[in-house]
Amino acid sequence: MKTGLRITAFAAALAGAFGTAYGVGQTFDPVVAERRPAHEERHPSEAAESEHGGTAAHPPGGLQISEGGYTLDLDTPAVSAGERAELRFTVRDADGRSVDEYRREHDKELHLIVASRDLVTYRHLHPERAPDGTWSTPVDLPRAGGYRVFADFTPDRPGAENLTLGVDLAASGPYSPRELPPPSPTARVDGYDVKLTGTLTPGRASELRLTVTRDGDPVTDLQPYLGAYGHLVALRAGDLAYLHVHPEGEPGDGTTRPGPHVSFTATAPSSGSYRLFLDFKHDGVVRTAAFTVEAGKAAPEEPASPGRTESPGHSGGHGH
Repeated sequence: MKTGLRITAFAAALAGAFGTAYGVGQTFDPVVAERRPAHEERHPSEAAESEHGGTAAHPPGGLQISEGGYTLDLDTPAVSAGERAELRFTVRDADGRSVDEYRREHDKELHLIVASRDLVTYRHLHPERAPDGTWSTPVDLPRAGGYRVFADFTPDRPGAENLTLGVDLAASGPYSPRELPPPSPTARVDGYDVKLTGTLTPGRASELRLTVTRDGDPVTDLQPYLGAYGHLVALRAGDLAYLHVHPEGEPGDGTTRPGPHVSFTATAPSSGSYRLFLDFKHDGVVRTAAFTVEAGKAAPEEPASPGRTESPGHSGGHGH
């Protein structure tokens, strides 16, 4: 994984269907949502790639289910909302063979993110790989609708580069779309308060600092999680453009302190609304704090409402 910010744009292939064809109180049926064939090279949103930092010849990573000779093969394209299920997938090479060797990055061979199209539900999962190359992890999605699955990995093969592939996942059941939570500089999760200072700036790197407190006291003993004191994922509202950033410094480098501050450098690909998800570990538990921010605008001085995730951002017993 490259140092600092990696930006990957994801298109909303099902956004129109989920936002208009299924209204409040209706039932979402994944069968009626036409999924894009894995072999197609063009994505419906690629016509707008010039606005998002890509070109037709070299689109941003993650727009396609296949890239660089590798394909994300999702064996579980649909689950039932509110029911625990096993999410299974395989990364295949150009010959259709499963990839069974990966370079470990941030303590894992592969990082898996699942996010709902409305950016209310977020999961950072740690799947396990079977000897045949099949990855699996338990998942419990609370609400019906469209989700996006992001797999971030680097094959351990000569010349292979880091890739983020994306594929759609459907959760069936009664569907009611939700609005994006309002911007707020403070998020509360499990008794912890996390304050965000700094802004996302379109086209320019800027610092984001997150400060963790509990009961009003600074948390100065954060624990390393995946080789860092915090991990930040940002998704752009509308098309789920993906920003994966890592904090400045690392545990054991002699200068980075274990809290209460965790700083990141990030660049927004465009103006607009983003949802930020911070993973941090304390007292042996990984928690996720969520924020809504407007790129190019300062965060409000007083929170409109706590930017709380509706459920923990991690699940299963893999990698904690």
